[in-house]
Amino acid sequence: MAQAVRIAVVGAGLVGRQHVLRVESEPEARLAAIVDPTPEAKALAAELEAPWFANLEALLDADKPDAVIIATPNQLHVANGLACVAAGLPMLMEKPVADDVADGLRLVEAAERAEVPILVGHHRRHSPLIRRAKEIVAAGRLGRIVSVCALCWFLKPDAYFAAAAWRRAPGAGPVLINLIHVIDDLRNLCGEIASVQALESSAVRGLPVEDTAAVLLQFASGALGTVTISDTVPAPWSWELTAGEIKAFPQTDAFCYLLGGTAGSLSVPRLERWRYQGEASWWAPLAAEREVAPEQDPMVLQLRQFLKVARREEPPLLDGREALRTLETTLAVKQAAATGQIVPLTRRPNPL
Repeated sequence: MAQAVRIAVVGAGLVGRQHVLRVESEPEARLAAIVDPTPEAKALAAELEAPWFANLEALLDADKPDAVIIATPNQLHVANGLACVAAGLPMLMEKPVADDVADGLRLVEAAERAEVPILVGHHRRHSPLIRRAKEIVAAGRLGRIVSVCALCWFLKPDAYFAAAAWRRAPGAGPVLINLIHVIDDLRNLCGEIASVQALESSAVRGLPVEDTAAVLLQFASGALGTVTISDTVPAPWSWELTAGEIKAFPQTDAFCYLLGGTAGSLSVPRLERWRYQGEASWWAPLAAEREVAPEQDPMVLQLRQFLKVARREEPPLLDGREALRTLETTLAVKQAAATGQIVPLTRRPNPL
C-alpha cells in the first residue's frame, strides 16, 4: 500500500463534510485538519480527533499537509487556491473554480507556472454511469447526436436558505450551484457548446437569486439542446434523485437526460438505449435495451484519483483550465438571461 496522503479539508459545510467522511474512510488518506471558523466545524474536528483551524493561513503557519480539499463558499476559492499554490499544495477544488473566468484564469495560470495540480470537483466526471454513457456516444452507437434534453427539477426546503445567508445571495442560485454540473455533463457527453440562450425567474421565492431557468444550447457539432432547472419543484427528474450515487438522496427509477442521435437514443442515468433493429422508420417498432454500469460512489472515485494527483502519479481527470470552460459556459447562461441575447462561446477572442 502506498503511503497515506495527509489531506486538510477547508470548509466543513454541506459538501465539505462529505469530503471529510470520505477521507476518514479511505485507507490511503489521512485527515490532516479541518479548516473552518464555525463552531460546528470545531466540534466535528473534536469528534474526529483531528486538528482544527479557523482559516487556511493558520493551518499553513502550523503545519503543511500533503494536499488540500477546498470546499468553501465560491467567493473564497481563488484566495484559498492561491494560498495553496504559494505553499506548493495540490488541491481538489470544489466547483466552480471561481465566481468569474478572469479570477479563475489567474488562479489556473499561477498553478500552471508553479506546477501545482488542481483537480476540480465535478465529481460526475468520475461517475461510472456518465462514463458508460460517454462510451456509448463515443462508440457511435447513437449515430450523430442531434438533440439533447436535460431536466434538473428538485425542491430545496426553506431550511436550506435559512441555514446560511450566502445561499440567498447573488451567485448562489441553482444556475451556478446545480446547473454547472449539468453543463459539465453535457459538455463531457456531447462535446463543446458553441452558444447559449436563456431565461431566468425568481418568481417563487422572490430572492435575489433565480429559482428557475430555461436554457437553449447549440453545440459545436450542430446538435441542439434544452435544459430546464428549478429548485422549487417536487419532482424525480434530477441527477441526484435518479443516479442513486449519493445515498443521502432517495433514488427514483427515472432519467434526467435524453440524448438523441441518428441511430438511436439514450436515457441517462437509466442507460436505456432505443433503436430500430430493422427498417428505420417511425412506422417500425423500436427495441430497447438497458446498459449497465457498476454502482460506485463518484466522490470516492474522485478522492482516489486525487490521491494519485497529489502523489504526481497522474494528471487530474478535470483540471482547472477545462473546468473554466464549464464555468464560462455556465456564466454565459447568466449573461444570456440578463441581456436576452444569444451568447457565443467558441468564437470568442482569446479562448481559454
